[in-house]
Amino acid sequence: MTAGATPLLPGATLGVLGGGQLGRMFTLAARVMGYKVVVLDPDPNAPAGQVADIHLKAGYTDATALLHMANLCQAVTTEFENVPAQSLDMLAKHVFVAPSPAAVAVAQDRLLEKSRAQEFGCDTAPFANIEDEGFLVNAWTRIDGPALLKTRRLGYDGKGQIKVDSLDDLVAAFDHLGRVPCLLEGRLSLKQEVSVVLARNPQGEIAFFPVAENRHRQGILDISIVPAQVSEAVAERARDMAAHIAAGLDYVGVLAVEFFILDDGRIVFNEMAPRPHNSGHYTLDACATDQFQQQVRALAGLPLGDARLLSPVVMVNLLGDIWQPEPAWDRLLAHPGVQLHLYGKSEARPGRKMGHYNCLAASVNDALVLAETTRTELGIPD
Repeated sequence: MTAGATPLLPGATLGVLGGGQLGRMFTLAARVMGYKVVVLDPDPNAPAGQVADIHLKAGYTDATALLHMANLCQAVTTEFENVPAQSLDMLAKHVFVAPSPAAVAVAQDRLLEKSRAQEFGCDTAPFANIEDEGFLVNAWTRIDGPALLKTRRLGYDGKGQIKVDSLDDLVAAFDHLGRVPCLLEGRLSLKQEVSVVLARNPQGEIAFFPVAENRHRQGILDISIVPAQVSEAVAERARDMAAHIAAGLDYVGVLAVEFFILDDGRIVFNEMAPRPHNSGHYTLDACATDQFQQQVRALAGLPLGDARLLSPVVMVNLLGDIWQPEPAWDRLLAHPGVQLHLYGKSEARPGRKMGHYNCLAASVNDALVLAETTRTELGIPD
């Protein structure tokens, strides 16, 4: 079902598939703006379910629950890209779904994602498709080492990928990943990683958040620095490529696109996320409109909000690794420039995203100093 000509105004009911932290922050933003929210997630303790008007505790393929959601809501979005495609298609027959099932399907498959990015004018790392073991030799011949073997589906936060330096490595890695369809991708000489988070509404209006510079630890985003420490020409090129992807997919909602900046200055598409993104969490405190408010506006068919940056900021991820014992919140909150966001998760586990905090300061350098000081106080590893 396509978007109607009349925007959905406060008082309408919006739905979100997925009850994790992204769904929680969407729900909070929507409720502050006056909307009712229905969350569908099988976990009875889902963070978004804790703050929703209605929490449908059912699986993502439960036809009865999906139809109930469609009857309750005027529009539905998703907080993660791995929602079963048939579920989105079923919902879309009864209610407006954004982003569209077709756009989400592109982000669910690395081969499709890279191929479409190239169609939209983006450079990518060299890659080769691997459907089964019969593809291995040809893929290695085309790409050669060093390379990364990545599952085509269900990979995030460094999961589902293995470094390979020889054909023997490739064979072993393919076996380790369960012999599922994969992508062999050439490893590049990287200088930086940046992300562009944008919003696009049904009328085709696009609003860009400032480009973020991302640093990772063990495959998981560690900090995001905003403004990114890149030239305006690089930032403009990244925004332009992200806009081409959004327009090419006729995308509605919040979209995050990650790019690699190479040592030779080239900008290469890495991946996209059809939803708000960890690297956009800085917007909660440092922008005139945050990424979740934009998600609500885009889904409701409203004009997009002002996305300008109000303060330099560094976002720091909080993983479950530091919950032994409870982190020293008193020390963190003693810093006036720190804004803490916890996700309402009942169990802390290593590698699990439990929250984040934003360090706001007069300059990027001051924000980085504050981030490093507080990371040390909390015992976050370098």
